Amino acid sequence: MKIVTMQVGAIMTNCYIFCDEEAGVCAIVDPGADVDRVSHAIKETGCTPVCIFLTHGHYDHTGAVAELLERYPGIPAYLNRRDVHGDDADRRTRELFLSLPPTVDYGEGDTVQVGGLTVSILSTPGHSPGSVTLLCGGAMFAGDTLFAGSCGRTDLPGGNVGDMLASLSRLGRLEEEYTVLPGHMGPSLLSREREFNPFMLQALGR
Repeated sequence: MKIVTMQVGAIMTNCYIFCDEEAGVCAIVDPGADVDRVSHAIKETGCTPVCIFLTHGHYDHTGAVAELLERYPGIPAYLNRRDVHGDDADRRTRELFLSLPPTVDYGEGDTVQVGGLTVSILSTPGHSPGSVTLLCGGAMFAGDTLFAGSCGRTDLPGGNVGDMLASLSRLGRLEEEYTVLPGHMGPSLLSREREFNPFMLQALGR
């Protein structure tokens, strides 16, 4: 599996493209902005995009979705339904969660195939109600749940401290080693976060 990382938008959100090069297909994770850069990076991989994964619904992770769906018609964009909000939501929620073209709901226990790669979906609320973590091979696309040495904010609409701690505990108790690919800042290893991340240590009761 080949993984391309780029920072997009004003707050440098990590957008990932991961490829099954043998099958010639790829998926996009959290295309928050800069649609031309994302499209160029896709072209550089030599692979055809087959889907978009959204770890949650905040604008800095979803801003380029509509334009990408226009450029690559027919591919699904996956987003947990708990992060889909209508026009009746309050103003702050509407500012955080953009109105998107129709998305495909996914969540706990679901799997999605990207060529020969199997992507497993874990529900990890806390930063937002519909936050998910994607596991594929040895990669963990953690969105804004788990960062290197930190975790996502819980003070935004829909955030919840208890849910965040439960999600961090769940990730910390996974037996396998993963490269943590977060929504912001640099990557880490799950083993490192278990040992040094103060929020995960709190969640694990250590």
